[in-house]
Amino acid sequence: MSDSFDVAIAGGAAVGASIAYHLAADPDFRGRILVLEPDPAYARAASALSAASIRQQFSSAVNIRVSLYGIGFLRAIGERLAVDGERPDIGLREGGYLFLATAAGAGILAENHALQSAMGADIAHFDAAGLKAQFPWLAVDDLAAGTWGRTGEGWFDGYGLMQAFRRKARSLGVEFRKAALSSFALRAGRAGDLALDDGSRVSCGQLVIAAGTGARALVRQAGFDIPVHAKKRMIFTFECREKLDRFPLLIDPGGVYCRPEGTGFICGSAPPPEADPDATDFEVEHGFFDEVVWPALATRIPAFEAIRPGRAWAGHYDMNLFDHNALVGPVPGTANVYLANGFSGHGLQQSPAVGRYLADLILRGRAGEIDMAELDPGRIAANRPVVEKNVV
Repeated sequence: MSDSFDVAIAGGAAVGASIAYHLAADPDFRGRILVLEPDPAYARAASALSAASIRQQFSSAVNIRVSLYGIGFLRAIGERLAVDGERPDIGLREGGYLFLATAAGAGILAENHALQSAMGADIAHFDAAGLKAQFPWLAVDDLAAGTWGRTGEGWFDGYGLMQAFRRKARSLGVEFRKAALSSFALRAGRAGDLALDDGSRVSCGQLVIAAGTGARALVRQAGFDIPVHAKKRMIFTFECREKLDRFPLLIDPGGVYCRPEGTGFICGSAPPPEADPDATDFEVEHGFFDEVVWPALATRIPAFEAIRPGRAWAGHYDMNLFDHNALVGPVPGTANVYLANGFSGHGLQQSPAVGRYLADLILRGRAGEIDMAELDPGRIAANRPVVEKNVV
């Protein structure tokens, strides 16, 4: 006889662990939760390999709303996820994002800023002179404008957030098992019997697929396809001799980003679509730093002309090529299967809101404190993309 759980979650990194925590902590939940994670060391999990940041500088209301919820959660993480008096510390640093724009992008930047401000985000808008006054180490000759998150944006320990969710969920009775979901069958639109890669079987009342780049194959078993592909993203580190005060997470108009990390910096960029195949390895292409990333940074920040490169690593994003936004909600055609996937690099910052939202859907059938209905997976078949202009 298979072990029985009220909720089974395939994928135990930040998103899956957040869903488990929010369910277990909800006063209306009385059941058993199983989280399946084949790589409990998280050696290749996006949660452990990403740049771990949070911003409100999006162009779509749903993404701004989700991140405003997220920053509130991260600020209170010591209280929310404490276990036996031990309060987790994820080193949240609200250094802000700095989006830069040439004349061609200044109009869109202003439109985005108006929406962000109307929704309560604390974002400053500068012209070129204002940028130079605020960030004197910046080259602004080709710039027309910039926006900077004065509060509510920054970076943190992503691995620490994931582990804090896991530890709190365990303390609330959630079971984490080293295994992957291999297959399941639908009967009358419901998934109940799950086959695991260790040869065991379990049954569940509700199934959540939060398996990152492995989710697409699982969702197909429910008769639904999602255009989510594994895309490699590389992060490079370096040291700079000169001290640069108040350095934010900088986004250059060409897409190269950079932010402080310890005594140095981390940086990277997405390659152009024609040079961005589906990821099959975790190898670092050091030529990408030499030919694309460093030249852009040295042009924007003259102090970066003389740097000392350090270590580098690569991870895989679950990239939603439909509209580069998350797919969160019921899987179409099913009665008890939910999806949390396609985060396109935003999974860590969106994990608190995703956990709260899906817990409310599973327990109450409706949104509660946070509404993410616009990110419902059904929008793919309806050809209803969420337009996000600030894709980084």
